[in-house]
Amino acid sequence: MRKRNRVLKAVTTMTMAMALIIVAACGNDSSSEPGNEGKASEPLQKVKIQLKWVPQAQFAGIFVAKEKGFYDQEGLDVEIVPGGPDVVIEQQVVNGAADIGVTSFDSLLVNRDNGLPLVSVAQILQKSSYRFVADKSSGIDSPEKMKGKKVGMWTGSQQFQVLAFMERNGLDPQKDVELVKQGFTMDQFFNKQLDVAISTIYNEYHVVLESGVKPEDLFVYDFEDAGVGMLEDTLVVKEDWLKNNRDTAVKAIRATMKGWNYAIANQDESVDIVMKAVTEGSTTKEHQSTMLMEMAKLVKPEGFTDAQVGSFVDDAVQRTVDISLKYGLIKAAPDLGKAIDKTILADAEKS
Repeated sequence: MRKRNRVLKAVTTMTMAMALIIVAACGNDSSSEPGNEGKASEPLQKVKIQLKWVPQAQFAGIFVAKEKGFYDQEGLDVEIVPGGPDVVIEQQVVNGAADIGVTSFDSLLVNRDNGLPLVSVAQILQKSSYRFVADKSSGIDSPEKMKGKKVGMWTGSQQFQVLAFMERNGLDPQKDVELVKQGFTMDQFFNKQLDVAISTIYNEYHVVLESGVKPEDLFVYDFEDAGVGMLEDTLVVKEDWLKNNRDTAVKAIRATMKGWNYAIANQDESVDIVMKAVTEGSTTKEHQSTMLMEMAKLVKPEGFTDAQVGSFVDDAVQRTVDISLKYGLIKAAPDLGKAIDKTILADAEKS
């Protein structure tokens, strides 16, 4: 009997010890903590972001947000879809091929004017990056001298500032110049197939300089100085997608703006991240470093805080609308309350 009692006591002690271990393990399960119920088993929500161009530092904030896990932290599985010269971003978003698209704000206005149900939820670039460049040997020392010349223009959703520039300087883009579809390299300019090339200050302009051309050997026309500088990179979504996925939009914008602020503050690391996504042999780390340096000035101009990155500056928005109306890009003044949803970024900043 005494031996049997000792056995029972040992079994009881072991049972109690096992129970304590189980309780302790349950207590360390993060899914049991308030607000974490089921999080461990919840799948990430898939979101597609369509770029307006090929992978490069122009979109550093998006690539950084994915690489650093900012999207994952928001419960999002983001796929970054490259663009190109023939990709119409607005159609990609309206057709459901992408959830969020990077396009130009002027292009958003034009496409809304044509009836597409799109809305902008964050404004990435705060001023125009566009520059026309011409070799000094061309003699094109004023916009008026572009008459009769071959002028490069990107198509898709990126031609509207060029048309406004022509109209602003008294040139009929249909009659006075030969508009030539320009590729995403500067080869046509180098090969003298263009008298005037379109460029951005963060990319193609520096491609020309990197080829050995000196700044003093170029005529450069800044679209801001010409009075036709319009807002460019903006994030757009389809109206009904936003209505049904508002929380997802807030999370995506929060992570993307976090990515941009990180990219601007950590440019060397961010360029390394971008280089993982570029087409091999298509660019150099040095060029992407220059691109991010210039992008940082456009995304976060002097005086901007981290919280202001992605915001809509009313004066710049209205200037883009006024130019679009003045030069016939849109037929009627847009309802900005429907074209822009400022509450997404505002809610993203709360958490």
